[in-house]
Amino acid sequence: MTMTHFKWIGYTEGVSFLLLLLIAMPLKYMAGIPLAVSIVGAAHGFLFVAYVLAAVYMAWRFRWGFKVLTLAVMASVIPFGPFLLEKRVLPSTEKTSN
Repeated sequence: MTMTHFKWIGYTEGVSFLLLLLIAMPLKYMAGIPLAVSIVGAAHGFLFVAYVLAAVYMAWRFRWGFKVLTLAVMASVIPFGPFLLEKRVLPSTEKTSN
């Protein structure tokens, strides 16, 4: 897995989280359509697990410190977190891992 693959997983996980929070949950609680949460929630759950496993792998492969791994895992539970991680934290790890 390359850094590009990890970023792609991060983007898709981040988008799925935003879809869950901003579209699926309002549909469930305001419009009474729980199917949206079932579908988007399942997709997000899969992507969340894939992202955390990818973060652990990347930490091992590129010898990230505990701080970077912790930030990567925390980014998965914060809206817009993977996007911020990619812009603020990962560029410094790419310089040191080459």
